[in-house]
Amino acid sequence: MQSPWKIFMVAPLFFLPPLQSSASPLYEDRSRLIHSNGHTCVGCVLVVSVIEQLAQVHNSTVQSAMERLCSYLPEKLFLKTTCYLIVDKFGSDIVKLLSADMNADVVCHTLEFCKQSLGQPLCHLYPLPKEAWEFTLEKARQMVKKSLILKYSRSGSDICSLPFLAKICQKIKLAIEQSVPFKDVDSDKFSIFPTLRGYHWRGRDCNDSDESVYPGRRPNNWDVHQDSNCNGIWGVDPKDGVPYEKKFCEGSQPRGIILLGDSAGAHFHISPEWITASQMSLNSFISLPTALTDELDWPQLSGATGFLDSTVGIKEKSIYLRLWKRNHCNHRDYQNISRNGASSRNLKTFIESLSRHKMLDHPAIVIFAMIGNDVCNGKRDTVPAMTTPEKFYSNVMQTLKYLNSHLPNGSHVIFYGLPDGTFLWDNLHNRYHPLGQLNKDVTYAQLYSFLNCLQVSPCHGWMSSNKTLRTLTSERAEQLSNTLKKIAAKEKFTNFNLFYVEFAFHEIIQEWQKRGGQPWQLIEPVDGFHPNEVALLMLADRLWEKVQLQWPQVLGKENPFNLQIKEVFGDQGGH
Repeated sequence: MQSPWKIFMVAPLFFLPPLQSSASPLYEDRSRLIHSNGHTCVGCVLVVSVIEQLAQVHNSTVQSAMERLCSYLPEKLFLKTTCYLIVDKFGSDIVKLLSADMNADVVCHTLEFCKQSLGQPLCHLYPLPKEAWEFTLEKARQMVKKSLILKYSRSGSDICSLPFLAKICQKIKLAIEQSVPFKDVDSDKFSIFPTLRGYHWRGRDCNDSDESVYPGRRPNNWDVHQDSNCNGIWGVDPKDGVPYEKKFCEGSQPRGIILLGDSAGAHFHISPEWITASQMSLNSFISLPTALTDELDWPQLSGATGFLDSTVGIKEKSIYLRLWKRNHCNHRDYQNISRNGASSRNLKTFIESLSRHKMLDHPAIVIFAMIGNDVCNGKRDTVPAMTTPEKFYSNVMQTLKYLNSHLPNGSHVIFYGLPDGTFLWDNLHNRYHPLGQLNKDVTYAQLYSFLNCLQVSPCHGWMSSNKTLRTLTSERAEQLSNTLKKIAAKEKFTNFNLFYVEFAFHEIIQEWQKRGGQPWQLIEPVDGFHPNEVALLMLADRLWEKVQLQWPQVLGKENPFNLQIKEVFGDQGGH
């Protein structure tokens, strides 16, 4: 995976990962330098834009705007301290340039966080200056030519090599590269810690010193003495001496939910408040440390494995919460094995983080939802980099063979088809991005062009003004969906049944419009690419309804003892 924490090379106060690696597949080593430079450029332009707009909103100096931004950041992860150190190192030159009415593009090219390689196009987010670009850039360079900063930036050193950032970078790196909990005393792949791949991603462990105790396992001796599967049901009914697990759960067909997904399945989300100067306050960044240690993903609110109440106020619930409502014995049995940048090609590098024992654990419903990165990449010549149907078939079959060797008998695997992403350009291109709303100067079309130019786009094929390219990308997505459909119809496995469900985003749009909404409101506003929380929950609801109608056996029985479970065990220990 690319180095997601490097996008804010200029100001790691945000540590926002590159949009490319949040949604597109890994690149070859030979191109990593290009993309690293691209991420650095995007990060610089975003941060300098925020500083400039804060000064405008509060009618203050640039220096005051930078200090204001730092004051908003929390102390956790040394974010506030790091911000002030960055201001001390880079602030004077940013002040000079912005005070001379240079825009963020010019500032970042001057400080060489953005670089135009020989023979390559000039990448810019904002409209070009009225004067010639070369003249403006040279003028800006003369203003800061004595700066020590340029000696650093020209050296090509990694910002993470700076002593005050090394530990933070390493911590973020570990969180991203490891798909098992960072804090897991008994090494059973479950944790009592929420982030860093903890229980935001998979059910909370109820005994982190015993590897035989974890969510999803069959109860040990009906959990007479301890809660071995962490569903909050254990002990013996004093009235008749029958173990509660046996009384309430035997024959109820317990099962867990496991998602094999990408950044959409993990619910990648960057809060618009983090980059919208007019909305910024001391409360804007409260959730930032948690988000950073979850890789800017929010699996606890995702459509597949979310366990928290929705923050958007709609009635739809996640697949996990509906499974729990159907059978309280399913409590905490969820695993979100998703990763930013995941595809059928690289799933093999982290599928072993899945935890399921053929003999000891309950069956599981596995949703295979690699919905974008096999057709999405940031390369200029994007089509040759897409996964072919033949390679896709091979990758998926390799995954299914792995699942068959690890899933308990009676499990189910549901393929989610790929979407037609042409709705992104159609519904967003002429709308203003959060960075452009204050001055009406940045549309999504401009953002897409900027990211494509730098080769860090989440999906050049769909986030493009080229209609032919958008159509070609959708055609390849349809071919890959048809491959999944054929596999589901023809292939048989001993431990699970296979099903296929269309990614029917058009149905979600229609339903949302019936409620008075607009299609663009279903897309993440900052990256202009991912489905947002509303869309994810509506998609989950549609998936549930289709499965319940066509294959009700997948969902298991409704447990008639749910009310008794609640009476005896309350919230079952919570999540």
